[in-house]
Amino acid sequence: MAATAVLALTGAVFTAGSGLAADRDPAQGKGKAKAKNVILLIGDGMGETHVDAASIRYYGADGQLAMESLPALGSVQTYAVERNSATPELVTDSASAATAWSSGVKTYNAAIGVDAYGAIVPTLMEQAKTAGYRTGNVSTAEITDATPAAMFAHAALRGCQGPTYTPASCETLGGEPYLPIAQQIARNNVADVILGGGNARFTPEDQTVMESNGYEVLGALGTTVATGAELAAVTGNDRRVIGLFNTGNLTVEVNKAKAFPTAQVQAEPSLPEMTAKAIDLLAHSADARRRGFFLQVEGAMIDKRSHANDAAQTLGEMKAFDDAVAAAYEYAQRDKNTLVIVTADHECAGFNIIGKGSFTNAEAGSPPANQSGTSSTQTPVRASNSALDPARSTGPVNGAGAADAANFAPATFRTLDDPAEVVDGSLDASLWLTYLAGNHTGADVPIFSYGPGSDRFVGEQDNTDLYDEMAAAIKLKVAP
Repeated sequence: MAATAVLALTGAVFTAGSGLAADRDPAQGKGKAKAKNVILLIGDGMGETHVDAASIRYYGADGQLAMESLPALGSVQTYAVERNSATPELVTDSASAATAWSSGVKTYNAAIGVDAYGAIVPTLMEQAKTAGYRTGNVSTAEITDATPAAMFAHAALRGCQGPTYTPASCETLGGEPYLPIAQQIARNNVADVILGGGNARFTPEDQTVMESNGYEVLGALGTTVATGAELAAVTGNDRRVIGLFNTGNLTVEVNKAKAFPTAQVQAEPSLPEMTAKAIDLLAHSADARRRGFFLQVEGAMIDKRSHANDAAQTLGEMKAFDDAVAAAYEYAQRDKNTLVIVTADHECAGFNIIGKGSFTNAEAGSPPANQSGTSSTQTPVRASNSALDPARSTGPVNGAGAADAANFAPATFRTLDDPAEVVDGSLDASLWLTYLAGNHTGADVPIFSYGPGSDRFVGEQDNTDLYDEMAAAIKLKVAP
């Protein structure tokens, strides 16, 4: 009964919507440029310093990441609102931020596809699918997690993911509990290509439903994770595919090179591989040739490793995300009709580049769980005389792990500008990094873009503006 109620509402929002921004001339001077395709890439937790630090780490002080080569640059303010009000909540979480750009409304932290008062709001991916576009959703997190979920699901609480739930954990809608996000995804047909983690959120029943709706299920939902080899073997046009490559979040890239990963971990595809495959599967379909495609890609582990104040893994996830950006950018340059947008939901942990020889301590929570069967923690490289400062590192914000000096900055890294004998973790390394906290901050985040309509994203804007501007860039018309 709950499934019927929520699915009916989910279907209804496809034809709902709000007014879109008016067309405007692009800076390129080509008139009212229209993008056929949109690729939105989200670096979860990625602030300006995350970009700067990764660029210096991998390419030196004069180098740049692929995202930094996108010609249009702006910034995005990210605040949320308190529940049942319009009162600003200055620090957002991923759920409210993702709802802002997917539906164009401010909402409360933990909300997925609903406004601040609990009303379901349509998403850009739902509207694009209804208009005939091909659609895709890719993440290194569980595909039911906040950022991917807000594009094709609706819930009062982001934790309502499945497979088991109670009315209390999922709250209610019209007297019935929200259908868990996994069950919504399996039944609403919003995304044609779904790649990421979270296999344990689904059930064999979800697989039966998806197969009846024309999906090719890699692995087995709820029991057997998919592999990168299975994904690589998928070919042909007009394919609908779901591949979930871990029971939980995908494995941190730095850990894949270690000796301990299981065969399952080694079989996971990388974010760049999933991105390139999703583009290939979407672009060569009949719907995409006729109308276009809309793809969201999330580098989720940037945030999760920033929460843990683990600079080594944070930088590794930034590199993987930027390689995914490069894959999208290369496609867009060949295609000429694709708008690429790179931004973040919020900044995480007050990441900072500090002066060489500086010793500061940050507050940090315990490192979050990462992947099944393998520890997610890796002791970050640290300067040798780094120590916990009890005067600055106390209080309930820290939780478990607060007494462990290994959780605290600074961390030092060699760069291309350093002499060959300099190694990570040494006092001679030129890149020194620290964190302000173990949680999100309210800082603005960068936005980079390329392609038709990219001028829409230049300058300062609110995260809700992204919904209107993406829809306007592809001339997506929705019912008032």
